[in-house]
Amino acid sequence: MSRAALLVLADGRFPAGGHAHSGGAEAAVKAGRITGAADLGEFCRGRLHTSGLVSASLAAAAALGLDPVELDGAADARTPSPALRVAARKLGRQLMRAARATWPSLELDALAAEFPKGAHQPVVLGLTARAAGLGAEDAAYCALYESVSGPASAAVRLLSLDPFDATGVLARLAPELDRVAEQAVGAARCAVEGGVGALPAASAPLLEIGAEAHAAWAVRLFAS
Repeated sequence: MSRAALLVLADGRFPAGGHAHSGGAEAAVKAGRITGAADLGEFCRGRLHTSGLVSASLAAAAALGLDPVELDGAADARTPSPALRVAARKLGRQLMRAARATWPSLELDALAAEFPKGAHQPVVLGLTARAAGLGAEDAAYCALYESVSGPASAAVRLLSLDPFDATGVLARLAPELDRVAEQAVGAARCAVEGGVGALPAASAPLLEIGAEAHAAWAVRLFAS
C-alpha cells in the first residue's frame, strides 16, 4: 500500500473532472439554503451522511474486489435522479481516463469496455484505488472527501466565500468523516458476504430534486 498514491488520487489537481461539479451546492445557493459558512457546514454534513456514505461504501466495495458491474447496478438503484446518474457516469468516464493513464490495470480496462459511456464514479474510484495498491479504507476516504470538498470549493466561487472559512468547514467535519468512513468500510465488508444489497441506501431528496432543477437551467457555473 502506498500513501503517496492516496495523495495523488485525493489531490484536487488529479484530472478526474470533479472541479466542474458543485455537488448540489449551486442549486442550494440559488434556493437560499447556503448563504455562508454555517449553512455550507450543514449542507456538507448532510451530504457526508447520505450520498457520501453511499459513494464511500460503493468505492470501498470495489476496492475489496466485488463485481464492479453489480456495484454499478447498485449505484443506479441508489440514485433516483436521472440528472445525477448522468453526472455520475460522466465523472466516472473522466476518472477512468485519468486512472488508466496513471495506474494501468486489466480490471480498469474491463470496466471501461463494459461501460464505454462511463460507469458510476464511486465504482471507478474504488477500482482505481485497487489498481493503485490502495485499500477499502483509502477508497472510502477519497469518496467522502470528494463529497464535501466539491461543495466547499464551489461555495467559494458561488458566494465569494473566504477560502479560509470554506477550509475550516472541512476541518470541522473531519471527526465525522472518520466515523462515516468506518461505517462505509464495514458495510462494504458485509457486502463481500451478503451481496450488494448489504450496502447503504441513504437518501437525500433535496439533492435529487435540486439536481433535476439544476439540469434544466439555461445558465449555470457547474455541470451538477
